[in-house]
Amino acid sequence: MEKEIYGLNKADNILKGTIELPTSKSISNRVLIINSLAYSPYDIENLSDCDDTRAMMKVLNSNTRTFDVGHAGTAMRFLTAFLSKIVGEWVITGSERMQQRPIGILVDALNKLGAKIEYEGKEGYPPLRIWGSHLKGPVLELDGSVSSQFISALLMIAPTLENGLSIRLKNKVMSRSYIELTLKIMEQFGVRSLFMGNEIRIEEQQYKPVPFKVEADWSAASYWFQMAAMAEKADISLKGLRWKSVQGDSELAKWFEEFGLKSKQEGDVLRVKKVSDKKPKRLTLNFTQTPDVAQTMAVLCVMKKVPFHFTGLETLKIKETNRIEALINELAKFGAKLEEPKHGELKWDGFVDPSLINEEIVIPTYDDHRMAMAFAPAAMQYSGVKIEEPSVVTKSYPNFWEDLKKVDFSVE
Repeated sequence: MEKEIYGLNKADNILKGTIELPTSKSISNRVLIINSLAYSPYDIENLSDCDDTRAMMKVLNSNTRTFDVGHAGTAMRFLTAFLSKIVGEWVITGSERMQQRPIGILVDALNKLGAKIEYEGKEGYPPLRIWGSHLKGPVLELDGSVSSQFISALLMIAPTLENGLSIRLKNKVMSRSYIELTLKIMEQFGVRSLFMGNEIRIEEQQYKPVPFKVEADWSAASYWFQMAAMAEKADISLKGLRWKSVQGDSELAKWFEEFGLKSKQEGDVLRVKKVSDKKPKRLTLNFTQTPDVAQTMAVLCVMKKVPFHFTGLETLKIKETNRIEALINELAKFGAKLEEPKHGELKWDGFVDPSLINEEIVIPTYDDHRMAMAFAPAAMQYSGVKIEEPSVVTKSYPNFWEDLKKVDFSVE
């Protein structure tokens, strides 16, 4: 079967317009679980219209006992915990890639709480058979460097467990901002928690039903900041985006000040303008709290010829693809030889070797939405960049290609 390919061009280097960003899937997927646990009569306003959230809604609204979440990692993790306390027998599976993504740490933790979960195939990986039952919360010890989605999945069911739950996190805590995001949303539904040092304590208590509106997604906004930084002139309005946000990725607005961008809240819009041509001589960033924007920044640095050393990338290898390997492969096509000095790091010396630049640059997306969106702006520097399997963006940003057309990208 022939692969779908989009060819991208941008006739000028000016970025101007108003973009209605997708709402946050991270918030949407958490609120869907919490809203269900609260037995809420309220519909959630502004839910994300992406594959992951659709997968979650399909399961929560289903009358069947077998569920396929496709590529939706958050749905797989959150629903595994959710179903373990819903009385009944359930089977949850996903795509071929999903069946290669480890889930053993979460399953082991749930089984310690009294759940009964078995593997239908390979030990430690989906698909899972779950017998939902009454759960009781002891103290759990978890490695803090595991996916924050495992921890968030446990936290969201914690108030409903007999005796609540304490989680002690060992070693370095990865993606702490996503754990804090979960706790902040739980707080809006009336649940109190204590997060001190590396221990989280949640007493047994009830969620309170409340109306909830989901805000725009900062991870999606990162691609517009990236394009604005690459543009000669930029004045872009991002609808629904909040400067003061519960999302950890909102930190990136400060990073882009080093690339000459200035952001200002104007009502329900965040306006991003390019005010100077400055760029950092070298960029050193830690992505422990913001792993989803690592690809955005790596591509930007190569396009702007800014040497970089990124750390805190430990979780990138177990995402939709091995994102470290994918970045090394694809940025080589632009003459940049990236290296991985040690696990969780990515480094580039700023040297572009013209002899390595592909005459025709085709970027495979590896079934990863962020590969497609992080590399698309490269068309502002390299005319005719091609993106394979562009429909992967539906995982988090279904209107991405249409939004590019609104700011005069040619997408064919």
